[in-house]
Amino acid sequence: MKVALGVSGGIAAYKAAEIVRLLQERGIRVQVIMTQAAQEFIRPLTFAALSGEKVITDMFGAAGSEPNIDSAVEHIAVAQAIDALLVAPATADVLAKFAHGIATDFLTTLYLATTAPIVVAPAMNVNMWNHVATQENLEVLRKRGVRIVEPGSGYLACGMMGPGRLAENETIVAAVMEALGASQELAGETVLITAGPTREKIDPVRYLTNRSSGRMGYALAEAALRRGARVLLVSGPTAIATPEAAEITHVESAEEMRQAVLKLLPQATIVIKSAAVSDYRPKASANHKIKRSGPLTIDLEPTTDILAEVSRLKQSQIIVGFAAETQNVLENARKKLASKSLDAIVVNDVSREGVGFDSDRNAVTIITNEDVVEVPETTKWDVAQRVLDQIVHLRKLHPAAVKA
Repeated sequence: MKVALGVSGGIAAYKAAEIVRLLQERGIRVQVIMTQAAQEFIRPLTFAALSGEKVITDMFGAAGSEPNIDSAVEHIAVAQAIDALLVAPATADVLAKFAHGIATDFLTTLYLATTAPIVVAPAMNVNMWNHVATQENLEVLRKRGVRIVEPGSGYLACGMMGPGRLAENETIVAAVMEALGASQELAGETVLITAGPTREKIDPVRYLTNRSSGRMGYALAEAALRRGARVLLVSGPTAIATPEAAEITHVESAEEMRQAVLKLLPQATIVIKSAAVSDYRPKASANHKIKRSGPLTIDLEPTTDILAEVSRLKQSQIIVGFAAETQNVLENARKKLASKSLDAIVVNDVSREGVGFDSDRNAVTIITNEDVVEVPETTKWDVAQRVLDQIVHLRKLHPAAVKA
């Protein structure tokens, strides 16, 4: 997801830098649009360095640059690319222009051009805030569906006391996430997620593995970030871009994954084991490439059952397992749920074409001790949301002390 952050002129403009970081922690890309007045308080380079995105400061490109078709319609391109527009701080001037449809710069033009949800966090002098014109403009915006993050009260930069201070950054970010349809129900939780396949070495050029792409685990990581969680992602080899805010540990073998999981487990409040871990590995691997010389027999031994070990060591964590089955799907899943003392298990029939391995789509059944939830074929992103919905429900049933 992508959010446009409009920064208008006011002493609180420097606080927008922290808002960029908080949104990025939730897996949100941020593009900053600055008014001319905002640039008197903080430089565009600060936001460019933090966001990794172009900072827009002029309607038709940088001053002195040659206008072109891209700069002429850039406000339309940004309007279509964003999932929400946040303005923080929002001055009385910007609020007035929004309310009356006055488009004099990139930010006010973007407001008219976008259909994305809009959140504004006003900040100004107490008398400006209380002025009837400002309050009428705010009422106009509320009626249009704009979310207003009310300012706080206290000592203002002008030396006066009263309402007008920019709301706390966490409050502003929570309003944006709500506008995006991503509640902060997992704020304070640390979610440990395993994803992807493992590789068990046969010789320096060959290994045993499986068809897992890691897409399901990465979707879970992204979704958990957007719900406010800290995410510890232990990933086998994949070709997927890592969610930027996730704390990732890359592994190859089942044993490497086991060691990484056990090391991180004390920090976790929720564990989701979506990785497709190899059940067997060669008893011994060759130091040199095995040459072709007729039939070859490889002796295999079981790998350690990481999920079972995690369940034995758990304290107050919620533990969710995944099961890929080809027959007796629900029966096998219920056996694993009971035998490993899991809080929930997500099972799918990988014999079906077009879902599960090597696909962006999935169809699963989420089984807990209280419920059986069928999730018909949909995107893995939607499946991730349904899994997290069940975890939130389980946390309400079984609250636990949140770990740092």
